[in-house]
Amino acid sequence: MDSDIQIAQNNQSLPIEDIAKACGLKSEEILPYGHDKAKISHEGLMRLQSHPRGHLILVTAINPTPAGEGKSTVTIGLGDALHRLNKKVMITLREPSLGPTMGLKGGAAGGGYAQVVPMEDINLHFTGDIHAITATNNLLAALIDNHIQQGNELGIDSRRIIWKRCIDMNDRVLRHVVLGLGTPGNGYVREDGFDITVASEIMAVLCLSRDLEEMTDRFNQMIVAYRRDKTPIRVQDLGCAGAMSLLMKDAILPNLVQTLEHTPALIHGGPFANIAHGCNSVIATDAALRLSDYVVTEAGFGADLGAEKFMDIKVPVLGQHPEVVVIVATIRALKHHGKGDDFAALERGISNLKHHIVTMQKYGVPVVVAVNRFIQDTEEELTFVHQTCQSLGVSCHTTEVWAKGGEGALSLAEDVLHQIHHAHPRFTPLYSAEETSIEDKLDCLVKEIYGGNQIEYSPQALNELKEIKANGWDKLPLCMAKTQYALSDNPKDLGEPRDFTLHIRQFIPKLGAGFIVCLIGNILTMPGLPKHPAALNMLIDNQGKIEGLF
Repeated sequence: MDSDIQIAQNNQSLPIEDIAKACGLKSEEILPYGHDKAKISHEGLMRLQSHPRGHLILVTAINPTPAGEGKSTVTIGLGDALHRLNKKVMITLREPSLGPTMGLKGGAAGGGYAQVVPMEDINLHFTGDIHAITATNNLLAALIDNHIQQGNELGIDSRRIIWKRCIDMNDRVLRHVVLGLGTPGNGYVREDGFDITVASEIMAVLCLSRDLEEMTDRFNQMIVAYRRDKTPIRVQDLGCAGAMSLLMKDAILPNLVQTLEHTPALIHGGPFANIAHGCNSVIATDAALRLSDYVVTEAGFGADLGAEKFMDIKVPVLGQHPEVVVIVATIRALKHHGKGDDFAALERGISNLKHHIVTMQKYGVPVVVAVNRFIQDTEEELTFVHQTCQSLGVSCHTTEVWAKGGEGALSLAEDVLHQIHHAHPRFTPLYSAEETSIEDKLDCLVKEIYGGNQIEYSPQALNELKEIKANGWDKLPLCMAKTQYALSDNPKDLGEPRDFTLHIRQFIPKLGAGFIVCLIGNILTMPGLPKHPAALNMLIDNQGKIEGLF
């Protein structure tokens, strides 16, 4: 079988104007970027506000292996399957970051015959949204340092600058740097660091804003530093929110593309779920809901991260909850959680899937399991997973979307439709952000989502917790920055660890995004490259044909 990129290159895409027309968009409401991708204009987004919303379907997963379990592939395949059933459907996904694309995990445009195209563009620079976020983030960083250099009227304490620069690449040497070396004209010497762009608060603000005006308001609220008396300094004090929004004027518009089967897809925003909130933009999801009857979206990594943040951070802003949750699992990952490669390992590792089923059911939304089938999976293994799900009262479907596209998810699509129209979910948030203390929110997440039993705070975290309470920021939801590979903060705690202690290292207020980030264990906001990065396998010929991208 051809590779992902060969399948994508052999595909015949429809002109993006045809995809827009099928969605119900007028020709003047899209801004084409070539023949196969476009942005929806501000005018188009405004017109859609009078349209009713469709049904929302959330795809999540078990704790993955480093290679990922095909959650995006299943999301795309499910959307194509609904399209095959003659439903008016759209898919909403996050934009891939160059970090994992050039690193270990590869791109995020699906795989096999369940892909969004143009796959090469989507996985590389696409429409430039992430570069705009990088520029906006670093404009703010430059203005902070320039303000101090030019007299420091605001009294910024250079030891308490919390705004970091960013770059959309895995680059471990930038985690901790020293700035301003050389002559006084180069600025003052201070310690700093870089985050990967997808962890920037600018990305979070993009994904949680409904329009440019709200984006500017959120920018103004962002905290960048503190004075010596520990009073916060915000973007509004620097007066640069207007310039920041100017750089984001095109990036805020959702990107329209298509699948290999010509199902329309909006790809917009790309925060990681292990170090950010893991959901595509509210603007794109809202637009898709108003353009279609069914929207299939995903949340990053496992349900303990992406799906929890979707429910507790995105849903309150979007104003609509999913009507069904699809949990993606693979035999490979379940064996990995069982620490082996045989049937006994599968029997041990199935506990990870059971855990995620139970936690997602706590939100009052029906759960369906999709087993993303690999060639080596046996009927005995697949039957075991199906029977386990059945014992929990949950339906399970083997999907073969990588090999068959939408045809490989027809039974899953039919079940999802049945759940939407007959299950009658009663969505229940896990906690009330405004009425629950930070300690109780953490206790709830640790016990109800992760399966732990206690929390340990570092001295730094305890001091930051006091400041957060003193400033009245403790009524915000929490964005947990934790390893994606395990339910605890130890990536080696595979399966379903119990009664563990979660270690809170640091609290970071993100008032523009509207949440408090909790750095847990050894999680890093700037990843590193593996020993053999995917970038080493990539080539391009003189005609511009790419090889090695996946």
